[in-house]
Amino acid sequence: MVAPDLNAAARAVELAKAVTDGAARHLAALGDIDAHQVVAYDLAHASAAVENARAILDYGAKGAVEARIACAFVADAVYDVSVRILGREEDFGTTPGALDETRDFLRAYRSPEFLADLATEQGPRHLDGDFEMVQDTFRRFAEDEIRPVAEHIHRHNEDIPERVISGLAEIGTFGLSVPEEYGGFAAGGEGEYLAMVVATEELARGSLGVGGSLITRPEILTRALVKGGTEEQKHEWLPRLAAGEIMNAVAVTEPDFGSDVAGIKVTATPDGDGWRINGVKTWCTFAARADVLMLLARTDPDRSKGHRGLSLFIVPKERGDGHGFELTQAAPSGASGAEGGKMEGRPIDTIGYRGMHSYEVAFDNWFVPGANLIGGEDGMGRGSYLQMEGFENGRLQTAARAVGVMQAAYEAAIDYATERKVFGKAVGDYQLTQAKLARMGVVIQASRQFAYHVARLMAKGEGAMEASMVKAYVCRAAEWVTREAMQIHGGMGYAEEFPVSRYFVDARVLSIFEGADETLALKVIARRLLENAKQ
Repeated sequence: MVAPDLNAAARAVELAKAVTDGAARHLAALGDIDAHQVVAYDLAHASAAVENARAILDYGAKGAVEARIACAFVADAVYDVSVRILGREEDFGTTPGALDETRDFLRAYRSPEFLADLATEQGPRHLDGDFEMVQDTFRRFAEDEIRPVAEHIHRHNEDIPERVISGLAEIGTFGLSVPEEYGGFAAGGEGEYLAMVVATEELARGSLGVGGSLITRPEILTRALVKGGTEEQKHEWLPRLAAGEIMNAVAVTEPDFGSDVAGIKVTATPDGDGWRINGVKTWCTFAARADVLMLLARTDPDRSKGHRGLSLFIVPKERGDGHGFELTQAAPSGASGAEGGKMEGRPIDTIGYRGMHSYEVAFDNWFVPGANLIGGEDGMGRGSYLQMEGFENGRLQTAARAVGVMQAAYEAAIDYATERKVFGKAVGDYQLTQAKLARMGVVIQASRQFAYHVARLMAKGEGAMEASMVKAYVCRAAEWVTREAMQIHGGMGYAEEFPVSRYFVDARVLSIFEGADETLALKVIARRLLENAKQ
């Protein structure tokens, strides 16, 4: 077996980064990114792969197994860059042969023999004692409370059991990002972000829909309140979020406006000492069970102001169930009108990600007290900014969810490949299966370490673009890993008798929500790369 060579790996990453940096400068000089969307999209994903490869080099320096994993991942990442530019060198502003120096490295560390030796080698995570305790706590909860109900909820499109929600509240799940002074456990620093990533992965390993996503919505609202809420709002809402006393949903997307939030139409108009909400939101996950909605609405009727005319509200509501809901308000005391409002939620059936349920929610003069405008008067017109504060961390958290789903699929594939015999020997004894398992394990560990790296950056107030990169890369990777896990199961992978089919359909949503892959690549990552290239 060839020995790992981290110096060669670092050189390969350096050459790949030179190509992506050059492509960014080339596109920046061309000016109009929308006229070159295909190249910009590929550049965004190639750059994300390179950043992931840069992060895994530090992991590779921690031991022999780690070095082998790092070399295998870097080889795949550089290969990915080379394939994207092959035959399109002029479009990327590079020359043929720009990565020829990496050929020997790729040949050595993408070889079947090298990969086969890594087939079931996952490598250590290198968490310190505190985070190992977080991992153990949430893994135990996922094994005991989430996995036993996950398949039933998925197949019958049921609601998440209340005992799961209350159990998560008891172990402090919803207070991980709430500052200590408001009843949570966040003391600042990288521990706050790493704990969230570690906990989220373990819950998603149990089930994406039942466990891994329950933290996300409270996390998004918490970040928005911490960043822009008044002290009164922080003391009112954060302790209740931390304790799990209230659960929230996020109402941002609209039928005609997905990731393009600047164009949203739902309005909030003044009425007495509050606001009346009118319009329709869609893909509002967990809206029925939620006690409050974090809602982005247009408070300035001048639509030419785009995102500067939007504000963020906390909208209380009664709980409903997964089959839809219709709510009416009593006449609010703080409104000039005598009538209460109406809210109706229509469930949207999905192929996976079941348990939380998504809804189209229609608002008809729904009254919200003025005190629930996040930031008060200072929050007017800052809604888009505040919701993005939550969504940036939501992207990191979504990457952690993707890692959890991949890990579950990988473990299922190993178990099946070990037990299932074909043509006289176990499926896992064949070279092709071993190479598949090796690449799966390598991608998972690299994705995990990239998420840890981004968490540390965000703890320092950095890493906004890297959060988008880790989301873009890892969510696409989850589709491939779960697909390969299903393929290793053969026909049984397509049957609902094995949970691997659930992992596959759950993974498919990851590149769609929390920032659709195309929008994230073109409007966030590529644009930021071009801005940096101009500096």
